[in-house]
Amino acid sequence: MDLNRVQIFAQVVEQGSFTGAAKALGITKATVSRKIAELEADTGTQLLFRTTRALKLTEAGSSYYNRINKILTDLQSAEHQLSDQQKLIKGNLKIVCPIELGQLFLGPIFAQFLTLYPDITIDAELTNRKVDAIEEGIDLLFQIADSSDTRLQSYALVNAHKSLMASPAYLAQHGTPKVPQDLTLHKAIRLQSAHIEGAWKLFDGKSWIIAEPMTQLTVNNVTLAREAAIAGLGITAVPSIIAQTALEKGHLIPLLDDYPMSQTKVVLSYPQRAYLPRKYRVFIEFIYAALFKRWGSQVLEVPDFIGQTDASM
Repeated sequence: MDLNRVQIFAQVVEQGSFTGAAKALGITKATVSRKIAELEADTGTQLLFRTTRALKLTEAGSSYYNRINKILTDLQSAEHQLSDQQKLIKGNLKIVCPIELGQLFLGPIFAQFLTLYPDITIDAELTNRKVDAIEEGIDLLFQIADSSDTRLQSYALVNAHKSLMASPAYLAQHGTPKVPQDLTLHKAIRLQSAHIEGAWKLFDGKSWIIAEPMTQLTVNNVTLAREAAIAGLGITAVPSIIAQTALEKGHLIPLLDDYPMSQTKVVLSYPQRAYLPRKYRVFIEFIYAALFKRWGSQVLEVPDFIGQTDASM
């Protein structure tokens, strides 16, 4: 069934003319005439009497209109019901994020968001494992990595600038490295996980240098590496957003600033879909409000549905 032709026929009846139907639907009178002719030809039934003054329904046309009118009314009601459900903003969000990001950034945001939207629930998993958002039915995925999964819509939120750092006590005892080659004389606290490679790569302006200090501790948790470094065990490489407070308080000292490390980004992803549910949209808008408040112009990519007002917060 060509629903478009049915709707055009209904408008012709309700408007009383081809001209009125064309105006109401925003199409040409010729298109209306052609669609009605096609409908009559396909059904093998004359639906309208055409005169120079007016249009009148045939008996078959009248019966047909009464039946389709109910169907069209039900369809319109169904659309309104879907729209109303969308406006309620309720439902569950299954969210996965790295452990450290969840602990330092998302915890307070979840609390504020759920207070504002009491009809939304969140199931949050904090993990550093590799995640397949589609297979696992995940609504929103945060990663400290570049997402190349074309099944997902992804936005880079902020750079996770990674750098070497150590405690003042460790440097006082073992000295401060001046060039990457000095790292062979030091002890390392290494991070190793599905998203983090253990090797330290530093750029000297021409090429990448792989530093290989003695590793005394290997962990899969950024917070643990940071705390071990603060305690004076050795040098570690963690994202500055994780170590920001420790750096500001002087508990950790940045090293080899002239030799940047390979960088990653904090990425937000969700399954590709034609229509973004309201629960997704309001949560993402809330996340960006927090991002702009904390990192401002450092925010990298912004979805089209985030307004200019949000972007300037």
